[in-house]
Amino acid sequence: MNDSLEVAQDSLRTAASRAVTNGYPERIQEILVSALGESMTGILYAVITILALMVLYKISKNLVIRAMKEKHRSDAQVLQFTTMWKYAFLLTGIVFVIVSMSGSLAAMGLTVAFLGMVLGWSLQRPVTGVAAWLMVMIKRPFKIGDRIIIMGVRGDVLDISPTHVLLGEVGGTVGGEESSNRGILIPNAVLFDQMVINYAVSKETKYILDEVPVRVSYDSDYQLAESTLISCAREVTKEIVEELGKEPEVRAEFFDSGIYMRLRYQSIAVERQKISTAIVAKIVDAFSNSDRLGFAYPHSAVEYRISQDASLPPVFKYVELDRGGEGPESPTGVSR
Repeated sequence: MNDSLEVAQDSLRTAASRAVTNGYPERIQEILVSALGESMTGILYAVITILALMVLYKISKNLVIRAMKEKHRSDAQVLQFTTMWKYAFLLTGIVFVIVSMSGSLAAMGLTVAFLGMVLGWSLQRPVTGVAAWLMVMIKRPFKIGDRIIIMGVRGDVLDISPTHVLLGEVGGTVGGEESSNRGILIPNAVLFDQMVINYAVSKETKYILDEVPVRVSYDSDYQLAESTLISCAREVTKEIVEELGKEPEVRAEFFDSGIYMRLRYQSIAVERQKISTAIVAKIVDAFSNSDRLGFAYPHSAVEYRISQDASLPPVFKYVELDRGGEGPESPTGVSR
């Protein structure tokens, strides 16, 4: 059985080599040109090339996704790489179609040079955007799912295309950093001119430093207030503390009505508002249940203290009057 297969394979190789030697490809091309014409033959080659590239792209894409999943890559990384893979095949298809239509590499070179000149003059910004897209794909300053700030716009990266970056706006219609469900398209060309702030540049640094300011009154127990704030933050960010090993801390300073205490802790960038709200709720509850803790707020208070040694005006000083035993004591200058 094996001998017969080897004999068949040798026969196929021999037939293929003879076909190439005898010029069968050239003959087939001559027959197609005579039957369809040179232009239609080029179009036929282009269609065959496109179909072959589409099949090859589908197969290679599935293989790439399977390999990345085996290496435990995130969905954002898989999507970003497959997007780049798709555009690479698209560029390859355009080159092959031009070769098929032109019929030679020299004609293709002239065509590409002409198209490059036209694109360079008329599509400067889009070409710059494609260059910026390649920079993002290679250098990866941010990826899908990251929270970034571009041109003063804060949002979560939803998609990265060759021309635009799609952001899911954060804030905008509301205060804080909650999603507004509005999409913002940022042209890629501005990436070369504008500063980009990424809340988390890698998986290891996906946490950011956040703080909750608390104004504590002067008559509160400072040590108890500090330990209470740290305990509240630790309770909410327990998993983050265990992962990073960084405990919450307090920084304090004076202000007019009391002590300004800054509770600082590590927070998840995309859940910053949610975590800070949970910490504030626990702080309010803890202060409400203690008579040694109180919040400071601007107010005025007047205190009256009477002391024998105090220096008072004469009208408030009592002296004994000698009236021959008539009547009790009276303030100076006051008759009874």
